[in-house]
This record gives sequence, C-alpha cells and structure tokens, in this order.
Amino acid sequence: MRKCGLHVKKSRRYTVTTDSRHSYPIAANVLDRQFETDSPNTVWTADITYIWTLEGWVYLAVVMDLFNRQIVGWAIDKRMKAQLVINALTMAYWRRKPSPGLLHHSDRGSQYACTTYQKHLKDYTMIPSMSRKGDCWDNAPMERFFRSLKSERLGYCRFTSRDGAKAEVLDYISFYNAYRLHSTLGYMSPMDYEKITLLHAA
Repeated sequence: MRKCGLHVKKSRRYTVTTDSRHSYPIAANVLDRQFETDSPNTVWTADITYIWTLEGWVYLAVVMDLFNRQIVGWAIDKRMKAQLVINALTMAYWRRKPSPGLLHHSDRGSQYACTTYQKHLKDYTMIPSMSRKGDCWDNAPMERFFRSLKSERLGYCRFTSRDGAKAEVLDYISFYNAYRLHSTLGYMSPMDYEKITLLHAA
C-alpha cells in the first residue's frame, strides 16, 4: 500500500439511535411501504440520525412529507431524548398545519413510542404507524435522506463543535428543500414539485 500510495479509510464512529427494548405500545405498520401520496401533509415520516464532533455526538431528528420528500420539521441536540423528536414534530405541525388524520410513520424506538410523544400525535389528530422491528426498508425515504445528507455534505467534514455541525446540517436542509433534484419527483426539488403540482390542481 505504501508503494502504491494507498491509505486506509478509517471506519466512521457509530451509535445506535433506535432503542426498541421498552414496554411502550407499538403501533401497527399502517404505511406498509406505500411511499407515494397524492397530496401534501397526508403522510409524514420521522427518524433520528447522529453526527460526530470533537465535542461529542449531536443528534438530528427530522420529519419528512412523503408527498414531495420535503423536510418539514427538524431539531438538533446533544441528547437523544423524547424532547428532540417532539421539537421536530412541533415545528412540522406549526409550519404546515395539517388537517386531522395525517399518517405519521416512524421506527419503534422509545422516543417515538413513549407516552409523551404519542400524546402529541393524539393532540395533533395524527394516526401513528411504526416500522417492523429492525427493518429499515419500512422507512426507506427517510434513510435515503440521511444517506444524501452524509454522502453529499457531512461525509468528510471534521466538526470541532456541535454548533458547527448544526450550521452545516441546517444549510443542507435549506438546499435540499429548495434546490436538490429528485428522480422520484421528475427531477424537481421538493419545493418546486409542490408548487407546480398544486398550481396544476387549482
């Protein structure tokens, strides 16, 4: 390897974000991988990912509208508690003000299954849906967003602080919603797709 000028690519740090070892009730998988929807604010998915900094881990919770793959809510914190996902959900709700009956899909982690989060879903008149145990494909669009975030922006960044990571994540979300093209949207950005679709429907 030295002769050829090759260098080892070190494995990235890893942390578990889904803790399904809890006693909270688990919702049925109502979504069942039906990722296409005809109108905005009818099906949302939610998940958590992690980012390493020299100050320690920082956790990102996001809410995505499956209609146009737009990130409609997000929250970042150094702790992966229920309040993290509640903050992301609250942002999404007040930004979009969905009608009653929205389907909310997540994994079965304790943050989403806990009584406090489920009360928020009930207060917002949302229907809970949860992935099967250990099946990331049940929330594939969200996994795809996290992969894009890390491969296109964060993959080779070295953050000295949590604030630095937060700023980079927020910048990417703004880019992703307004400019990033999606093959599933006919190579339009999430915001352009929603604008054009609703204009044609008017």
